[in-house]
Amino acid sequence: MGCFPCFDSREQEKFNPEKENDDPKQGQPTVSSNISRFSSGGDRVKSRSNGGSKRNYQVTGMGLNFRLESFIGEGGFGRVYKGRLESTSQVVAIKQLDRNGLQGNREFLVEVLMLSFLHHQNLVNLIGYCADGDQRLLVYEFMPLGSLEDHLHDLPPDKEPLDWNTRMKIAAGAAKGLEYLHDKANPPVIYRDFKSSNILLDEGFHPKLSDFGLAKLGPVGDKSHVSTRVMGTYGYCAPEYAMTGQLTVKSDVYSFGVVLLELITGRKAIDSSRPHGEQNLVTWARPLFNNRRKFSKLADPLLQGRYPMRGLYQALAVASMCIQEQAAARPLIGDVVTALSYLANQAYDSNAPGHGSRGSGDDRGVRVLKNDGGGASGPRWGELEGSEKETPQEKPPGC
Repeated sequence: MGCFPCFDSREQEKFNPEKENDDPKQGQPTVSSNISRFSSGGDRVKSRSNGGSKRNYQVTGMGLNFRLESFIGEGGFGRVYKGRLESTSQVVAIKQLDRNGLQGNREFLVEVLMLSFLHHQNLVNLIGYCADGDQRLLVYEFMPLGSLEDHLHDLPPDKEPLDWNTRMKIAAGAAKGLEYLHDKANPPVIYRDFKSSNILLDEGFHPKLSDFGLAKLGPVGDKSHVSTRVMGTYGYCAPEYAMTGQLTVKSDVYSFGVVLLELITGRKAIDSSRPHGEQNLVTWARPLFNNRRKFSKLADPLLQGRYPMRGLYQALAVASMCIQEQAAARPLIGDVVTALSYLANQAYDSNAPGHGSRGSGDDRGVRVLKNDGGGASGPRWGELEGSEKETPQEKPPGC
């Protein structure tokens, strides 16, 4: 068995593409020499049944020792358990590869390689990983508040919905994670699976991106895109990527716009339980962007009107530009970060429904979002900076 601690050097921020090896036939990843390999003689994955459905694993060696305490979820990679490192008592999340699942060795290798070299406060931290025969385990820091999806959709009656301030904080933090991947990583990384279930929440609703098994290194030099097989989740994929397989950072921006719409509206990206015409979030929202009188229909009813009207307009402007059908018409994620950071810093008193935000600052933080690509529809910043009583000029629905 090979067990490795996660690469922990924060000094190396540049990828070496030649080291990336996603050959699914290889059982273990080729990673930086800074990762020390555990001695194979003393490391074993042990499983035992407690007589019920719960199964405990113990992985021993060099401090990467944990036992499973509870099943907490399941995704394309496999089951996720809550566990504890016996050496430090740190609570962790352990993903166990489902050998019959949607993802396999290739995604396991990509996940390890990406998170070995990528470090940011808005990316989940990989603590370690293990491989023994066809057994694959990934060990992460535990996110106590679960996923964004858990706090937006199908809420139980006793669960409080997210307030406006928290929603904008999550949106800004998630955008910063994407900005790191697109603008700081070298070469850039295209996440390719940005969705609400992949945004995990730490204490204080601090968002972190997770699940990097579908991530791809972005285009470098004079290349404009990366050609790859179409992967991702229906409802979040950019239309040009779904049709051509040509992947760019603007594909992630589209997916981000869908998640921002989820945060604003409380609706799922795809919801087959809704009436025909409302099942696809983007298709339903686009016509409403063109009439300010209908903007309030886009706000999550669970907010009960407790949001700043001007902040709603501006958040909708960001979302509408992110989900433009033409990739060139979408903003760069860095501009999105600037706009949403401004909105997140505007304190709103949730006990005063119907009143605007009284946060400090002016509109300069949001004016950076421009749309020079043509073919865009929906609200723009210039239209939202005037009086709230003004009605924007009607435009055709567009795409």
